[in-house]
Amino acid sequence: MLRRLIIALVALVAASAMLPAAAAPVFPLGLRIGLEPPASLKPSSRFAGFEDSDNKVAITILDLPAAAFSELERAATAPQAGGAKVRREDFALSGGTGLLFTGHILVNGVTVYKWILLATTTADKDLSTMISVEVPEPALKIYSDEVVRKALASVTFRPAPIDEQLSVLPFKLGDLAGFHVIKVSAAGGVILTEGPGDDLNQQPYVIVSIGRGAPERPDDRPRFARDLLSTAPLRGVAVQSADAMRIGGAPGFEIRAQAEGAKGEQLMVAQWLRFTGGGFLRIMGVGRKDAWDTLFTRFRAVRDGIAFR
Repeated sequence: MLRRLIIALVALVAASAMLPAAAAPVFPLGLRIGLEPPASLKPSSRFAGFEDSDNKVAITILDLPAAAFSELERAATAPQAGGAKVRREDFALSGGTGLLFTGHILVNGVTVYKWILLATTTADKDLSTMISVEVPEPALKIYSDEVVRKALASVTFRPAPIDEQLSVLPFKLGDLAGFHVIKVSAAGGVILTEGPGDDLNQQPYVIVSIGRGAPERPDDRPRFARDLLSTAPLRGVAVQSADAMRIGGAPGFEIRAQAEGAKGEQLMVAQWLRFTGGGFLRIMGVGRKDAWDTLFTRFRAVRDGIAFR
């Protein structure tokens, strides 16, 4: 009896080893949202998501803050171009909740079927996503409604892949000066801080970002720099100095100022702009006044360690 049981167990293990491995979600580079792409869909090099260029099928993924969920829901239910008829339904997925909108529109004489999934994750209250799937009618034989729904049901969320996100920025950070990265923006921004938490009201921080629309004439740069500083989430900003300088071999501008924190604490601010063509690199360091001498040296180390790719 025991011998037969052992033989049965061995057979069961052998049979299970022959089963195909479960598919794993694929995450486009830098994204926190992934899924199991069907058929010939591969991560796109042109946008965040997957594409099958031969069949003109695309899955576009937007990684968004949770607050965007309700706004996206309203946008998805708004009248669509081309006379689209939209159907809404609750949609179940692993680790989150979702709403699925389905419909079709006519594009250049071809019927294009669309699925739009709005989803949030129960594990992270600051993350939501909009995933859009577009399938031209000739590709429905491969990407049917059943296939698309199965892919959307596999949507998975992961912690922010900081290293991946940093790798796709147009610049790299050569010296963190003791700070650590807490957030990377797809628009080309990085927030660094120190301390055990992410509350920027309680600890010094550095924000590095890129922008366009910089003035070409040197005479226009002082006002441009002051206008940018006025957009910072600080109170009582009082400029102490404002000077043109070279940063990384390029024209730049430095502003040092005093400000108040959310609880009235005395802060110091340094903002550097490095002008490159029609754009600019912005580095802003903020910290308590009583620790400013040390912090300012570290902020400059971050600034001087930045290089464009």
